[in-house]
Amino acid sequence: MIKLLAVDMDGTCLDERSRMTDETLNSLRHAAAEGIVVVPTTGRNLSCIPHRLAAGILRMEGTPDDWKNPGLFRYVISSNGAVATDIRKKKTIFQAMIPRPEALRLLEACRGSRLGTASHICHRYFIQGRLLTAAGRIIYGRDAAGVYCVRDMEKIVRESRREVEEFQFYFLSAKARGKLMKSLEEFPELDGACTKLYAEVYSKEATKGNALAALAEHLGIRKEEIACIGDGENDLSMFRVSGLKIAMGNGVPELKEQADHVTGTNRHKGAAEAIKKYILS
Repeated sequence: MIKLLAVDMDGTCLDERSRMTDETLNSLRHAAAEGIVVVPTTGRNLSCIPHRLAAGILRMEGTPDDWKNPGLFRYVISSNGAVATDIRKKKTIFQAMIPRPEALRLLEACRGSRLGTASHICHRYFIQGRLLTAAGRIIYGRDAAGVYCVRDMEKIVRESRREVEEFQFYFLSAKARGKLMKSLEEFPELDGACTKLYAEVYSKEATKGNALAALAEHLGIRKEEIACIGDGENDLSMFRVSGLKIAMGNGVPELKEQADHVTGTNRHKGAAEAIKKYILS
């Protein structure tokens, strides 16, 4: 019997336009109603989880410490596994952060590299510069409750009392990617994942799998009682700690190869289909 369902957001529960369908939302509600612990597991920070998932569940005014959760989900794995949070008790179950001295040293190494900079700190999404912030708000749309524009990322990190969940560096020139990867060679305790447009940088201990394993241990749930659904390379670590592994039809080839089942794409409500067929039944 499945007791915990870890489900990715972008590319899985959300379509290519970051929309969640009624079918997907209802399937998650049905799973929760059956007593399954539904855990959103996302690269987003906690403040930017999909608004349809949060509507009527989390009160988004104020700080994350003010949020309430009466039903659908209680636990969230955010920032690619840097943090696992019990929202109801305002408690961190797991964290793997970039220490402030290392974060500042990385920002210093990236100066003058034509990189747009963003960070996840204390469940918020800080973006340096108005132009990049505007782009972030357009991309996230109504999910952008936790997006904040800052003038100087180094100052934010230096003055913050919190460590950094992750950085995002956007490539503003053709050479920027190479310079960033070269800089990361000086930080063996950090890891990075790149696309053509940007890179995410986080602690090597920050994986969805590590966070999910810690949460499952906290709840007393065994591996064979865990199901997960995902589409990307960052979901591979979840597969290693789950008993039932489901890949989206739009997923990367390696994920599909390791999956127990491959469902439809995120354009065709594949997550809802998988929950109905493999979880609820």
